[in-house]
Formats: sequence, structure tokens, C-alpha cells
Amino acid sequence: MILSRGKVKDLRKKIRRLEKRLRQGSQKLAELKRSLESAEAVKALKAARKCFARAAAARIADAKKPAARKAKKRLNLSSERRAQLATAMKARWAAKRAEANTVKPGS
Repeated sequence: MILSRGKVKDLRKKIRRLEKRLRQGSQKLAELKRSLESAEAVKALKAARKCFARAAAARIADAKKPAARKAKKRLNLSSERRAQLATAMKARWAAKRAEANTVKPGS
């Protein structure tokens, strides 16, 4: 098969274009792979940051929780002692009221 000079030139041109397209395709593929890797790295960092933030929030919440209060200890008073304390408190309150009435505010 004998090709004319023009046809050979056209074939070379076509081959050059095809090689160029293949080179660009491989470059584009490499670029896409790099961007995929960086996106995955960013996603992993965000996930780690979220996990750390959740753990920190949980620790803060635990620290802010009030400690369990101890139950108040009930006094074991006899009825006589209870009545004695009640009269003493009533006398104390009466004295406080009397003092507040004798000292007039604004004088």
C-alpha cells in the first residue's frame, strides 16, 4: 500500500493529536486522583475533629454535673427536746421582731 505524501502527513498529525490527548487524559486522571486523596484526607480530619469535640463536650458535661448530695441526717430528738427547741426558736423570733419595731427605719 503506497500512501501519498499528504496522507502520511495527515496520519502523523492524527497520531500526534491522539498522543497529546492520551497524555492530557493521564494528567487529568492524576489530577483527579490527587483531588480525591485530598478530599478523603479532609473528610478524615473533620471526622477526627468531630469525635474529639464530642468527647470534650461529654467531659465538660460530666464536670458540670452537680455531685450527688448526701441525704440529710435526721435528728433523733425526743418529743420533750423538740418542744424545748421550738419554744427557744419562737422566743428568738419574738425578740428579733421586737428589736425591729423599737428601732425605726430612717431615724
